Amino acid sequence: MKENLVAIVGPTAVGKTELSIKLAQLFRGEVISGDSMQVYRGMDIGTAKVTKEEMDNIPHHLVDIKEPTESFSVAEFQEQAIPLISNINARGKTPFLVGGTGLYVNAVTHHFMFADSPSDPNYREELEQFVTEHGAKALHCKLEEIDPVTSRELHPNNYRRVIRALEVYKLTGKTLAEFRQEQKQQTPYNLVMIGLTMEREVLYDRINRRVDRMIEQGLLEEARSLYKSGVRNCQSVQAIGYKEVYEFLEGHVSLTEAIEMLKRNSRRYAKRQLTWFRNKADVTWFDMTNGLSQQKFQEMKDLIEGKLKEKAK
Repeated sequence: MKENLVAIVGPTAVGKTELSIKLAQLFRGEVISGDSMQVYRGMDIGTAKVTKEEMDNIPHHLVDIKEPTESFSVAEFQEQAIPLISNINARGKTPFLVGGTGLYVNAVTHHFMFADSPSDPNYREELEQFVTEHGAKALHCKLEEIDPVTSRELHPNNYRRVIRALEVYKLTGKTLAEFRQEQKQQTPYNLVMIGLTMEREVLYDRINRRVDRMIEQGLLEEARSLYKSGVRNCQSVQAIGYKEVYEFLEGHVSLTEAIEMLKRNSRRYAKRQLTWFRNKADVTWFDMTNGLSQQKFQEMKDLIEGKLKEKAK
């Protein structure tokens, strides 16, 4: 019998966190974060990490499990999330996978098998040297030439994932997009995928206001503390919200310019997130432009209840 899994996906600032907690309260749920940056301790404001108060006694998993100096991969996320889903189901509760990192969510909902894709440590080292000499953007251009689909999904600063995509192509002659497509696309779960969307101008305004709040809440101080403690040239601080402030701390841009860069990069990221999830056929979409109405919430509730009853038969 398939295990239950509810996934709530969508772009940054669309309201996933608040909704997931409300639904988890109804369905005896526990939340598994599907965000690649909320795993890092001490990076709370810039990742819009859920607070203890916001959790409202709903258990949250895969948050604050890594030091900012450590790396974290989608394969490692998959290794940790899948047993968690089984554990939550075994305790008679409902796992809610919540996040906007599309590759991470897909790795769990459809068990994309990373172990099956070959690796070449020497080639990987060669590409890492290329990044050191020519920069992450130049590496991203290499990927864009051979695999435009994956290049649109990956930000140039996520150079480790870009390297992985190039490595797969070199060893198999297939793009990462093709490699994934060949794998079985059926989910192993009794899965409900709820997607949240919003009119672009409204979403962009929410993102801009969220960034302003982050600055008010102390993002600058948070990033400065990481910088002073030696957290530099790490995967964690390539995240949107930290790399822009680091540019300011290193004297490359003014604070005003850094904030504008952060808003622009967040908007672009939201656009990429929507593109990723829009291509997933099994997502049921809800427009949140006018907020979460009682009717919309009821529809989501009915959708989840219907799937859980389907399993119970």
